[in-house]
Amino acid sequence: MEKVIVKVRGEQTGADGETNAVEVVAEGRHYYKNGMHYVIYDDHMDDEAISTMLKIEPDRLHLTRSGAVTQEQHFANGMESTSEYVTPLGSLKLSVRTKNMEIAYGTVSGEIHVDYAMAINGMWQSDNSLSISICPEASEVGRLN
Repeated sequence: MEKVIVKVRGEQTGADGETNAVEVVAEGRHYYKNGMHYVIYDDHMDDEAISTMLKIEPDRLHLTRSGAVTQEQHFANGMESTSEYVTPLGSLKLSVRTKNMEIAYGTVSGEIHVDYAMAINGMWQSDNSLSISICPEASEVGRLN
């Protein structure tokens, strides 16, 4: 496993036209297995850890979160996927419809951008964008190249 830095920026635009953005920068781990890249990092919500795993294929992205929340999202151009978003306060049926996705991934680093619509319990909630940048941690660069 290689150490990586994961930068995530998510934007959400609701019915009122207002856009909210969230940015996360975290240390993580990368490994490659069976033709897929895996990136694992911890995020935090209300001071509780959430383990996030990205499974990156050339034309698909799978996001799995566990801990304070449990969630799975699957993205591929033109695809819609539905899963449960589980929190300590209850769960919601979450659907995402991928409008556009671009993945440019090398050996250990890469860029991912996804535009998607999100519905909660069958009702459109927002249009979203997700940008993920993954690069080797500085201490790993010399060893990897």
